[in-house]
Amino acid sequence: MASPLHHVIIGSGSAGFGAAVTLRKGDPDCRISMMTMDSLPFYNRYDLPQIFQGRSDWRDMLAVPPTFFDENRITLRRHNRVVEVDGVARRIRLAHQETVGFDTLLVCSGGRAYVPENLTDKLPLMHGMGSYEAVMRLYRDLPQGGHAIFIGGDMIGIDLMLMLVKTGYSVTLITTPQTLWPHEVSDEKRGKILAALADKGVTVVDSARPVGIDAGSDQGAARVVTLEDGTEINGDVVVPACGLVASVEFMLRAGVDIERGLLVNPELGTSNEAIWAAGDVCQIWNDEDKVYQFCHGWKNVRIMGELAAGNMQGTHRDFDVRVEDRIDLDEAGNIVSTFWEH
Repeated sequence: MASPLHHVIIGSGSAGFGAAVTLRKGDPDCRISMMTMDSLPFYNRYDLPQIFQGRSDWRDMLAVPPTFFDENRITLRRHNRVVEVDGVARRIRLAHQETVGFDTLLVCSGGRAYVPENLTDKLPLMHGMGSYEAVMRLYRDLPQGGHAIFIGGDMIGIDLMLMLVKTGYSVTLITTPQTLWPHEVSDEKRGKILAALADKGVTVVDSARPVGIDAGSDQGAARVVTLEDGTEINGDVVVPACGLVASVEFMLRAGVDIERGLLVNPELGTSNEAIWAAGDVCQIWNDEDKVYQFCHGWKNVRIMGELAAGNMQGTHRDFDVRVEDRIDLDEAGNIVSTFWEH
């Protein structure tokens, strides 16, 4: 009797979780292993701003009970970092040197926060927002009613900014070319969105780029951001919100095609027939425009994971890259974005 297929998924976010569920439904006997650097089982990252409404217990953030994985025979390996993929031998290597073989591999590693090159050496002075642990650290370090400075203002950051203002914090947004990422909008619409943020209580600085971040004094502000024109902005925390960069470093020796992300065909397969990718980590071939493109957004990521898993089991469905990409204001002046749909 042949051994059951072993499907390995790197990443436990929306794409990875959706893929695992789809794989189990498609094959009750297969082995499924999920490798993640997260400490928690699956949770929806779009719920993280709710921490500032008092929803800070990690158990309240879980999308499914912790028992879900055992009940569905999905091996969830938390705190495991993949450092290398061997596409020929079909195995992954973990940071602690263990190797794990696979029959098929689905990469759902997502992306890390992009930080402008001139500020990368200041990362220790910034707060991330890409995980439960990161947002909890921000929650603890930002005094009640304190001042948060956001650099960039991508759609992930704007969601958190609006929650902070709503819950009594002060927020300053320093714009960059990545403002409103991943949306690309006209100058006119950009101005309207920024004006709407100002109406909500966000202080918008749209005049000069940030060139420095320094720790403040014990008696004064915890952080000082310096702009190109010499202006200094004092605050309690600094949050980079300049979009995502695909997390592909561990794939450089996998023997698959990579540009800014993993290059995949419309079925989300890479140039190695055993390796697939879904979510923010991949660029999908758009045959109409003859380009590879990212398709960001909560809903798109989930759909990709489910579709890739089905294709790994032979369904042969294409992901429709003609996804709606829209940001606008409703009649009440609230920002609406397809990125936030889920």
